[in-house]
Amino acid sequence: MNRIILIGNGMVGYKFCEKLIAHPKRNQYDLLVFGEEIRPAYDRVHLSEYFSLQSPDELLLASRNWYQENGITLRTSELISWIDFENKKVLTHKGESFDYDYLVLATGSSPFIPPIKGVEKAGIFIYRTIEDLESIQNYADKLKAKGRFQAAVLGGGLLGLEAANASKELGMTTHVIEFAPRLMPRQLDQNGSDLLQSKIENMGIKIHLGKNSKEIVGEGKVERIDFTDGTSLPVDMIIISAGIRPRDEVAKNSGIAVGERGGVLVNNKMETSIPGIYAIGEVALYNQNIYGLVAPGYEMAGVALDQILGGTKLMSPSIDMSTQLKLVGTEVASFGDPFIEGESAIPIRYENKQRGIYKRINISKDGSKLLGGILVGDSADYNALFQLYINEMKLPENAEDLILGQRGSGSKSLLGSVLDLPDSAQICSCESVNKGSICEALKSGACTDLKGVIQQTKASTCCGGCKPMVVDLVKETMKSLGKEVKETICEHFEYSRQELFDLVKLNNTSGYNEALDQFGKGHGCEICKPVMASIFASIFMETANKQIAIQDSNDRFLANIQRNGTYSVVPRVPGGEITPEKLVVLGQVARKYDLYTKITGGQRIDLFGAKLNELPLIWKELIDAGFESGHAYGKSLRTVKSCVGSTWCRFGMHDSVSFAIRIEERYKGLRSPHKLKGGVSGCIRECAEARSKDFGVIAVEGGWNLYVCGNGGANPKHAILLASQLDDDTCIKYLDRFLIYYIRTAGPLIRTSTWLEKLEGGIEYLRKVVVEDCLGMAEEFENDMDGLVEKYTCEWKEAIENPETLKRFKPFVNSEESDDQLVFVPLREQKMPRPW
Repeated sequence: MNRIILIGNGMVGYKFCEKLIAHPKRNQYDLLVFGEEIRPAYDRVHLSEYFSLQSPDELLLASRNWYQENGITLRTSELISWIDFENKKVLTHKGESFDYDYLVLATGSSPFIPPIKGVEKAGIFIYRTIEDLESIQNYADKLKAKGRFQAAVLGGGLLGLEAANASKELGMTTHVIEFAPRLMPRQLDQNGSDLLQSKIENMGIKIHLGKNSKEIVGEGKVERIDFTDGTSLPVDMIIISAGIRPRDEVAKNSGIAVGERGGVLVNNKMETSIPGIYAIGEVALYNQNIYGLVAPGYEMAGVALDQILGGTKLMSPSIDMSTQLKLVGTEVASFGDPFIEGESAIPIRYENKQRGIYKRINISKDGSKLLGGILVGDSADYNALFQLYINEMKLPENAEDLILGQRGSGSKSLLGSVLDLPDSAQICSCESVNKGSICEALKSGACTDLKGVIQQTKASTCCGGCKPMVVDLVKETMKSLGKEVKETICEHFEYSRQELFDLVKLNNTSGYNEALDQFGKGHGCEICKPVMASIFASIFMETANKQIAIQDSNDRFLANIQRNGTYSVVPRVPGGEITPEKLVVLGQVARKYDLYTKITGGQRIDLFGAKLNELPLIWKELIDAGFESGHAYGKSLRTVKSCVGSTWCRFGMHDSVSFAIRIEERYKGLRSPHKLKGGVSGCIRECAEARSKDFGVIAVEGGWNLYVCGNGGANPKHAILLASQLDDDTCIKYLDRFLIYYIRTAGPLIRTSTWLEKLEGGIEYLRKVVVEDCLGMAEEFENDMDGLVEKYTCEWKEAIENPETLKRFKPFVNSEESDDQLVFVPLREQKMPRPW
């Protein structure tokens, strides 16, 4: 039996093991793996999640038992110090030698430590391994105990920003120091970097660009950083994430050829200068480049294994460095050539600073091809854009539709049908899974659903960015095969939300356990419980005080829980109209309970920082002053925003405030598959931003224009015109029909914009249902809404009047004391939660 020795047990090394196990020739090879770290391979892509895990083992890609069960010998905490390629032996740091037939180097990379004077001092860390994060956390805890909170991260690239977020989560006041004039200079242009910087700074992380570190100063430990421009920054801890260097020392010392600037030289077979020895991952220098992404490393692992097993697979001539990720809570993506312009390309840019979104696409001069692009703040269309780019597909006539959306014609996919992609289209870059592989798995009968496809092809199992496209591909393929595609809630209810809605209504089912007995199985889970709670509320107009055991945490406490364990209180302010007397009450309550106050974009005032036991006391004072719950915590109507309309504005055509109040009073408390927001603008100047809402009404000559299925947020969509020149009553009637139809037919947590995208026939069909009554159900929809409106109850008022309900708002079941562990700090003359 031939022996393969694999040096390195990181993500790429693990992928080599996984691919060998799945190969038909597996039994002809013995695999011995050496790992320098103390634990088996773990997921470095999600390393920043370490601080939120109960155990580091949650990051493991496979347990030790997995290696043993699959016949792989894994030796951790062992370093290979020498390769004797003439005799095909390796020597460990313990002096043991092992023979091999084939050798694979997957030693990865190490952080680049810049040559700064003082870099050896205590308090300086790198950001690479679980042990690094443990050391950072321990040191940060010691600093905080001494009242010191200043930390700096050297490096404003991908890992640097991840490290900065980790530092912030540890409660440190964090600074990012970047030598380049912008963040993520390899992925983002100046506009994209500026927007990302603004979003990160709004989270409390300070950014210092164009800074060249000269010296780290301190008596044995970090006290400050001096820069070459004469400035300095006092800090207590430094995390270095300024790039990587390939771990090629064992290859170099053993006589294997390396590049001038490091990295083991390989050809397109991933073979080194020594026959029988291969290099993969971040240690491999391919095309004179080191690739720091997972996807190229996985491809290298597949090529090296195929070559060892006698195959002919070769590495792609060029490596695509497109990436989609989430940094410090912000979606960021780039693909193709993000910077190309001038004679060879035309850039098209869209920027919305209010919503924190920047998009850029670069198209060929003739407008036929997509050459690259950048997405910041909203990367929902990344997969579709990447497919257009990588497959050189023809662009729409109006290329700007790719980032603005198709206006006025309903919601269409950028690609049309995902089945229109060529079979060679790569759907999952991380696992190199193309469209043909996914379709064949379904057409051959090897798989019958999404779960089976994922298990067989491994698509979407790494970063998960491709999962929406994998889901669509499975659905469309199954439909093309004439098979039913059932969107079940979960394993306990083999029905869609719409089917469950109808079953509950027809059977007058009143409780979750009853529903399980009638339509489900097992004991339920955290997926189906909130869905059923939503269905009960939508049918019976139940408040969140009912079915309490199956409510989401926010609904359970009728308030949004915040990051430090306190809650926010948001009373309803219909249409944004409020009397001076009520404003005074809000101020008095905020001052009495020491709450942070913030005017929202939805024309309400948020009161933050309330302790659990204070919630009923605050609600009582607000209710006595005439306020009600604003349902800011619920999947329900939030607000109906308005401008001042014809009452005050010289451009106003109708009384937008009165109409907004009427709409909000009608639909308040209405529970739905996702949150709902509305707007009423008194003229086409659109001060209430009605077209960025789930429903929006705009005054025109002859009445109101009604728009539906828009939304703001991370993936903004313009609402689309449903009907025009409506009187007040007709507009309300169409809204009733639209909302009930959405509530009945949308899937769990599906916004109206996404619902319309998936609705066969799009806006044209919706118009037939709502305006033309093609289903013959308009009267039923209107009667349903009338019934819900009549049953409205303020759930805050309901809660404070019920002694049993009030027990939920005690921090301790056996004590009346409040939770005194919450810590706040002053900022801008208001209290703020301590960052950790």
